[in-house]
Amino acid sequence: MKRRFLIQALASLAGASALPPSLMAQTKPLVEVWKDPDCGCCQDWISHLEANGFRVKVQGSGNTAARARLGVPDKLGSCHTAQVGGYALEGHVPARDIHQILKERPKAVGLAVPGMPVGSPGMDGPAYGGRKDPYDVLLVLEDGNSRIYQSYPSSQLQAPKKKSS
Repeated sequence: MKRRFLIQALASLAGASALPPSLMAQTKPLVEVWKDPDCGCCQDWISHLEANGFRVKVQGSGNTAARARLGVPDKLGSCHTAQVGGYALEGHVPARDIHQILKERPKAVGLAVPGMPVGSPGMDGPAYGGRKDPYDVLLVLEDGNSRIYQSYPSSQLQAPKKKSS
């Protein structure tokens, strides 16, 4: 109990950087990803997650089976499926939206970015020449329906517009 108090006190006085790396890693949410082992855009999305505060565990196969097991409809499918904090993630979901769903904790299956829209995280490398197509992040509901969770217009990819319920 004394150790826990000491760690909390140090963290509050000096910021999270005072925590040992092993404890800091434990505070990062773990995302488990199922993908094709040769997919470059999947790896770029994983790098995006790691750069934005997530730990990632990668499975080199099983994307379709994971999608079915987690309850994501096939019509919302993409090139990789993931799970974090009890939520499914399908496709190139931005880290900011993953952090938001983990904070809000809505009753839902998870988030999906169907297909592979250019300009989404992992689909934004130099090969695309700066192209940024508009896309929506969908909140996948338990009944299989979905609604827009965030919209990313092509001209405002850095400033998404939150859709109201």
